[in-house]
Amino acid sequence: MKILDESQGRQTDRGSHKHERGNQWETFHNVTLLPSDPWRPHRRSRLLIKGCLLWLRCWLERVCGMEWYGYAALGILTAILSFVMDMSVSKLLAAHQWLYTKLDGNNLLQFLCWTLYPACFCALSSSLCHNICPFATGSGIPEVRTMLAGIEMPNYLSLTNMFTKFLGLICTLAAGSTVFLGKVGPFVHLSTMMGDYLSNLISLVQVTKKKAQGDMLVVAASVGVASCFGAPVSGVLFSLEVMSSHFSTKNYLPSFFSVVCGALTFRLFSVWSGDEETLQVLFKTHFPSALPFFPMEILMFALLGLLCGAVSCLYLFLHRCMLQFTTTNVGFVKMLKSEKCLYSALVTFFLASLTYSHSLGQYMASKHTMKQLLTSLLDCRQWTFQSHNVSEQLDPEALSVWGSSVCPVYLSLAVFLLMKLWMSVLACTLPLPAGYFMPVFIYGAAIGRLLAEGMIYISSTTMTPGNEWSSINPGGYALAGAAAFSGAVTHTLSPALLAVELTGQFSHVVPALLATLLANAVARSGHRPSFYDAVSISKRLPHLPSLMLAHPKLVSAQVGHLLGVRTVQLQRAASPQEVQHVLDNTSTETQIPVVDSHDSPILLGVVVRAELLMFLRHCRAAENVDPHLEDVCTIHSASALLSPHNTIQEAYSILSLSGAQTVFVTDRGRLLGLITWSEMKRILEDAAKET
Repeated sequence: MKILDESQGRQTDRGSHKHERGNQWETFHNVTLLPSDPWRPHRRSRLLIKGCLLWLRCWLERVCGMEWYGYAALGILTAILSFVMDMSVSKLLAAHQWLYTKLDGNNLLQFLCWTLYPACFCALSSSLCHNICPFATGSGIPEVRTMLAGIEMPNYLSLTNMFTKFLGLICTLAAGSTVFLGKVGPFVHLSTMMGDYLSNLISLVQVTKKKAQGDMLVVAASVGVASCFGAPVSGVLFSLEVMSSHFSTKNYLPSFFSVVCGALTFRLFSVWSGDEETLQVLFKTHFPSALPFFPMEILMFALLGLLCGAVSCLYLFLHRCMLQFTTTNVGFVKMLKSEKCLYSALVTFFLASLTYSHSLGQYMASKHTMKQLLTSLLDCRQWTFQSHNVSEQLDPEALSVWGSSVCPVYLSLAVFLLMKLWMSVLACTLPLPAGYFMPVFIYGAAIGRLLAEGMIYISSTTMTPGNEWSSINPGGYALAGAAAFSGAVTHTLSPALLAVELTGQFSHVVPALLATLLANAVARSGHRPSFYDAVSISKRLPHLPSLMLAHPKLVSAQVGHLLGVRTVQLQRAASPQEVQHVLDNTSTETQIPVVDSHDSPILLGVVVRAELLMFLRHCRAAENVDPHLEDVCTIHSASALLSPHNTIQEAYSILSLSGAQTVFVTDRGRLLGLITWSEMKRILEDAAKET
């Protein structure tokens, strides 16, 4: 027993010593950080580095503000993403062309290579969207427009969406000109997501807290276009026309600064990669500089604008019919919900079969990429000149894309225009990331080219030799047609400047702008929605400018008829119990309206939620005194007021322009309710369901 007691005593002593050492370790660990800690070594060095970083942050913010570094980073990072995407797509397209060439002599294997290669990539793109993030499908521009208007849509700015959209867009573009889809729209969406994350990062590191998320998203929309084409000015104008219903002038300088950084980075990467020798335009042209066009050609450019406007009306009509079919047909909707991958593969296989180079594709220049198609259409040399003037022979490479001995250029251009009109509309139904601006841009260039070549042929056969119509520049008509048709489809004028920036041909800025204006006049007649407006209406997005085209009564709808439940309010002589009750029932509102009394609800202003909490703490401290609300809190004046007779459009404009989250509705000073962004979203969603 004694031995047992001694052993137990020794164990108790050891346990007490271990417990004492543990307490000493915890005490010492809580008091100071041990230099020998293996997880955080070199404490003094880390403190020195941290101090230097803090000094650098303060110094950088004193120079120009942290948001300007964010604007520069946004342009540079977006340009890098654009270059990486273009390089990846070019490698995949080259691999497809190499495999197709290696199978020369076996028509069956060539047909399978031609059709299955793009079908597999489109199926992979749809599969990524279906299994990872369904919000990555489509262009993304309608959703970005809705977010820039003030409606919160956090799912469209997530990191998962950004990853899915980037990979899915690469797969879509790898399908080539078979599906005839571009990258502008999705890349604007990618740039917006990048801007959202940079805005959050800036808010964490800057010393002076500023709310700049909305400004960063507006700038990001401009950078997306500039990083695709290296066109800074048209990128800002595109953001002004398409993305924002109200563009603040304070965003001009940040937008131009960011797009210049993006465009310069995009072009420098082209030089460093060896694709270009120096900084130059994306599509090199050689228009005559002495006499770009004759004065009488202005009439033909005007005719081209009217023609592009008429064709754009047909294109938009087919697009609206296709959208209505895809949203109302029950069987089609069920198939898209469960079999997106199969649908994309089948549609792409069908389109690729039509563009097979040994069948109908030989009349549509299907072997060439979209960049090669646009470059050939902008060629300033006359393709029909060779057959009418044997003294000057045309380079065979100029006709290798569109013409041959068995296929004249007129037939190729006509078949291309007829087939791509409905094929591009069908491709718009594919549930994958895709852009729709570049296809209509190329389509308009083909319209202008066909008109110019037709004029040359007519003048050479019916008029005297040497007349001015036989020496016109068909590339200039292709440039004006591209600007006019794309501007008519999107209801914008910025494509006119984009066409000039892409080619560097500023001599044709007036004809391009004239054609674009006339095409817009035809396309906008009858209040027809643009391409992006039609998509917004089809998706039932709460975007008021689009909904007003489909729901004209919404323009005259009055705010008083659409107010929800009565808002919570405080009287200026409110007791602590009433304040506590209001705070318990309004957990999200930061401002509470204050009225004269409940019997006479004359709006006096608003009180901040933080001051109400201070008011309650003051009441608890003063036990014998029961103060009123107006004795302790400051009643601030309301920033914006509406009458019940104001329209929804006016309320929408005030919320967008003022940046306020709440607008109060009063009638002769009496508070009737309030309009918030969440309430506005509910009203617009209800209106969208009725379309």
